[in-house]
Amino acid sequence: MEITPQLLALQGLTGLALGAVYALLALGLSLIFGMLTVVNFAHGAFFMVGAFLGLYFLGLTGNFWFSLVLTPLAVGAVGLVTERFLVRRLYGRGIDDPLLLTFGLSWVLIEAMRIAFGIGGLPSTTPAALRGAVDLGFGYFPKYRLFLIAATAVVVGALWLFLEKTRWGLVIRAGSRDGEILKVLGVDVARVWWLVFGLGTAIAGLSGVLAAPTRAVNPEMGIPVLAESFVVTVVGGMGSLVGAVVAGLLVGVVFALTSLFAPDLADLSIFVLMALVLLVRPQGLFGKAGLLG
Repeated sequence: MEITPQLLALQGLTGLALGAVYALLALGLSLIFGMLTVVNFAHGAFFMVGAFLGLYFLGLTGNFWFSLVLTPLAVGAVGLVTERFLVRRLYGRGIDDPLLLTFGLSWVLIEAMRIAFGIGGLPSTTPAALRGAVDLGFGYFPKYRLFLIAATAVVVGALWLFLEKTRWGLVIRAGSRDGEILKVLGVDVARVWWLVFGLGTAIAGLSGVLAAPTRAVNPEMGIPVLAESFVVTVVGGMGSLVGAVVAGLLVGVVFALTSLFAPDLADLSIFVLMALVLLVRPQGLFGKAGLLG
């Protein structure tokens, strides 16, 4: 196969579309870790639940845009219940206990989706309005993948505005640096953590419904995605939202380009990238040293 500049450009765009999903997943993961110092092993399961609920709401309403709004709200609500009645009880008991709890919760969610929708999962299709391809001048590119890139940009922009320009955003940023100062100022820290966990899981659910048309929707789909999202989070830096976005796009492009030149090594390539980054910067591209200490 001849490698042309046009083919490289199209493959790079494919990587950006894949990286957009990685970036959204890592955003939710980093948001929860940066504020609560909780390694959420149920994040891939929330992604999977988002994909299933997206298809369920699509069948219920017949409107992709409604499902795009309803799904993160529903998954975020599950996250709020999870934090309030499960995760909250383990604060202050070390990082291992919430990790083990969320790991167990992920299998509970997987079994729940198997019971509700079957072992084989559900078929998914691209929304009618986003089918087909667009002529970019150097080749045709699927509309839906362009939509993925644009949707991620909108979510990242909205999250930045929320964190930088609102009172709640100020509280969250302050709490990620020093939770004790919030208590001194009279802020209900438990409520802040509750909302952050809900927001992080809502973003995971949104990434699931966005990714559904591009992959098979089944109860196990969140397992490989969890590993990939942790690679992105580690490469970007644990707890860094900027790092999550940059690393997500970088991992997507590396995977796509490796798929072009050496398809058998594509899955391995992202772990090689992680190893190389950690050799140079053990805290990740944008992380802070000693965050887990």
